Amino acid sequence: MDALIALLLIVLMLVVLGSGLWIGLSLLGVAVFAMQTFSSRPVGDAMVLTIWGSTSSWTLTALPLFLWMGEILFRTKLSEGMFRGLAPWLNRLPGRLLHINVIGCAIFAAVSGSSAATCATIGKITLPELKKRGYPDHMAIGTLSGAGTLGLLIPPSIIMIVYGVAANVSIAKLFMAGVLPGILLALVFMGYIVVWALRHPDQVPAAEASLGFWAKVYEGRHLIPVVLLIALVLGSIYSGLATATEAAALGVAGSLALAAVEGSLNWQRFVEGLSASVRVYCMIGLILAGASFLTLAMGFIGLPRHLAEFIGGLGLSPFVLMLSLVLFFIVLGCFLDGISMVVLTMAVLLPTVEKAGFDLVWFGIFIVLVVEMAQITPPVGFNLFVLQGLTQREITWLARVSMPLFWLMVGFVLLVYFIPGIVTWLPSQMQ
Repeated sequence: MDALIALLLIVLMLVVLGSGLWIGLSLLGVAVFAMQTFSSRPVGDAMVLTIWGSTSSWTLTALPLFLWMGEILFRTKLSEGMFRGLAPWLNRLPGRLLHINVIGCAIFAAVSGSSAATCATIGKITLPELKKRGYPDHMAIGTLSGAGTLGLLIPPSIIMIVYGVAANVSIAKLFMAGVLPGILLALVFMGYIVVWALRHPDQVPAAEASLGFWAKVYEGRHLIPVVLLIALVLGSIYSGLATATEAAALGVAGSLALAAVEGSLNWQRFVEGLSASVRVYCMIGLILAGASFLTLAMGFIGLPRHLAEFIGGLGLSPFVLMLSLVLFFIVLGCFLDGISMVVLTMAVLLPTVEKAGFDLVWFGIFIVLVVEMAQITPPVGFNLFVLQGLTQREITWLARVSMPLFWLMVGFVLLVYFIPGIVTWLPSQMQ
């Protein structure tokens, strides 16, 4: 019965999204149908309370602030300066400036802890510059889609905090465990760009004039404003002086100050940047509201719990259990956001996971990785929605160009399974 309900809701989701209805409203519509049809819980008050709770969180305030910071960088010379400073160093690397997507997302992931904020902010900076320089859209957008998921893996990560509380695991150890896999996954993405560039040299724009070492260092002066901004945001978080939300506000203030100093900020650009960030956040906020209500509906139906109990009762070997959980969370990602997946399933899955002999710190990073994969799989791949708002591309096209990165993450999950030390070595050094 649960399988039939899941299939029905997937088909309904695809039909509604295919009709052209806004994504957030599509999620709300499917949630209303699910609650009305399969639950006795009244819809009205549940919808109001859920939407208010999901959109009024103080932690969520960091998202529009980081979006605004990205809009400021996009509309001033700061983003152009970042490209000018990095370009000479990347000239000899196959793929050249495409690597800025991965490098930028890896750096910003350590600031925001949010996949959506990472994808939206870096996308605002890099996509226009890459298009202007002649890089193919499918690679620029596809690599951004995959690299944006690093926002969940490189600490600080909200999902790691939620898992740590649910599984009674040290959050500090989880943060340490995410560092090495995050760096390695970023290198995997860069390796994919290198391989693609070597196979399609005709699609990579010609290198800019080759410079000597000291000339490269001199060009690197254009990176100083961006480095100062990153140091301000990261330093305030890791020194304990500011929360992520307060650091986002510092980032906005710092980007405004830098733009004013270099003379590229005027009133028109200020208003345009603020308006654009509000529009993008409203799009993301509506999706969050719809996803939260769909999560509530799934919880009342009991679908995640029943599916988790079914997997737990199969008596699978550790490897088959791991593969089953990958498939389970990817399917669950068609309906729920990452945090909701963790909250709704951990109580049921953890006894099975412990019985199978999985280290709970390792399992936390495994969960983050499979949730990352769900971020770029339709119909509810959150990064795909963010990119759709940025690029106005069809969701099917975005999913197609993101698929190579998805399969790289599948391979990386297998690597982490067979070499668990990638995750557990760094936390084991903590006393």
